[in-house]
Amino acid sequence: MKYGPKARRSQLLSTYGIGGLFPSESTSYMIVGLDEWRVGRAPVISEPRLARSLGVQELKSPPAGGKNDIPVIRFPVTQVCPACRRIGSVYDLSKDWNVATCASCPSKDDLTPFRLIVACTRGHVGEFPYWRWLHGRPSTGDDKHLMTLTALGRTSSLADLVLKCSCGVAPRSLEGSTTPKALAEFGFCRGDRPWLGPDHKQDCTEIPKVLQRGASNVWFPAVRSAISIPPYSEALAKFVDRHWVVLKDPEAITDKGLDNLAGSSKGRFSVVDIKHEVDRRLGETHGSPLDEAALRRQEFNALVEGRVDDVLDSDFVCIPMELAGDLPKLVTEVRKVTRLREVRALRGFSRLEGTGDDGTETLCALSHSVEHWLPAVEVIGEGIFVAFDHHALASWAEKPFAQHRRMMLDKAAKRMAAETRRPEPLTVDIVRVAMHTLAHVIIDQLSLDAGYPAASLRERLYVGSDSAGILVYTASSDSAGSLGGVASQADPDRFASALREGLTRLSWCSADPVCIESTGSGVDALNLAACHACVLVPETSCELNNTFLDRALLFGTHDLGEESEGLFSDYLNN
Repeated sequence: MKYGPKARRSQLLSTYGIGGLFPSESTSYMIVGLDEWRVGRAPVISEPRLARSLGVQELKSPPAGGKNDIPVIRFPVTQVCPACRRIGSVYDLSKDWNVATCASCPSKDDLTPFRLIVACTRGHVGEFPYWRWLHGRPSTGDDKHLMTLTALGRTSSLADLVLKCSCGVAPRSLEGSTTPKALAEFGFCRGDRPWLGPDHKQDCTEIPKVLQRGASNVWFPAVRSAISIPPYSEALAKFVDRHWVVLKDPEAITDKGLDNLAGSSKGRFSVVDIKHEVDRRLGETHGSPLDEAALRRQEFNALVEGRVDDVLDSDFVCIPMELAGDLPKLVTEVRKVTRLREVRALRGFSRLEGTGDDGTETLCALSHSVEHWLPAVEVIGEGIFVAFDHHALASWAEKPFAQHRRMMLDKAAKRMAAETRRPEPLTVDIVRVAMHTLAHVIIDQLSLDAGYPAASLRERLYVGSDSAGILVYTASSDSAGSLGGVASQADPDRFASALREGLTRLSWCSADPVCIESTGSGVDALNLAACHACVLVPETSCELNNTFLDRALLFGTHDLGEESEGLFSDYLNN
């Protein structure tokens, strides 16, 4: 292989990141760890809050523009010739690790990667043991067997793929290979971590599971993001960022150096301004680490405070809007966010089971040595921020109806966790579930009113003991994120109309009464009244993977006495 496949920078965090599989033409590759990346070609992305929360010094954009900036390896190594149907490693079939063509066929057909791989919940991944699957015993290493994988041509299922061997053993299909305990008799996981190299295996006591190579649960990225807020979003902070390599050591910079630096700003910043910003940054460097809750709390405060467009080069413009008279009483603030910058960083990944921000112990390493940086991308967009009366929400959450829905959701989640032998999920926050469902209602309505596809909109939830807010924005790596269509919907009359129409339209679902009466649906039964006909949105729009949703919390149910218990039942009735 002379040159590797190509991908956009954003895809290296969301779709084809480190340890993930990258399909390219007729073959398949795996992105290797940060140790092998050409870090010298990786531009620095400044977002001190996010870097500090992740425990690294820098965030960098994946290198681009050169050849082999991000190395890949061929995975899986097991290949099949589409002509002669022989199966084996790349070297077995081609006699050359760098050439994926069959050496036995006159036509030199391109080899295709085997459909199955194995993985475990600790993130290890490896080759499917096709030899042992057929022979029932490990290979001795000196066996001379000619194995083939024959497709019967009846269906596209695994039962239609049959392994055969020249030794005369009875043929065996791949049917049943993907069942949970299919490889239990083969022993424990080998602990392979091919993205870090063959010398970085781990001891593992998990039973590996067989997966289709293109399955969605082969790789789950763990991405943490942050919105740039003042003072980090201002021109002075960005100017200091560009010279931070020099300024971060106070003893190394002289007064003359500061004078020259201030002069290079063409009068925009004085020496005093620069010193003040440097002192602030140094103070944060030695402060306590930020967690996800602290990041969100800072952003919520900045959004509520607002920021008018009176500063050049600001990445954060948040304009307070008047509240229309016919808005629900729960709504306390509406902001038109005409400019925002979001930075997303990849901090790890998992397999088989997705992980939230609290599941750091299950994340796979991105490098075998400790790196001072993580890959990240920055996107520019705009949106709408809505704040709610958290005291009223807290009072509503104590009502029997809300507590009953919370117990139903909690019971369903625990039942699924027990059935799948997973750790029990966190305690359900019913206010967060209600706000999350409302965010999906707003996304769905804005996709109609603003003309954006729902997949280009994203949500960001701010729910805590003293806060409740929703940010719906269009942070996107393409031009769809900065056309102003979503922010314009924050105008008082437009937003009131959009919210009213969205709530009215989704108070009924075409799948009712089945949907509204659901006692557990979706991934791991972490939804109640939510389906694709009402409040589910594209996966890229939801930060909780379309879980913890319940439409009944907003509108009540059809049961006697519960019609008016939803957060917006009275609003819609009036």
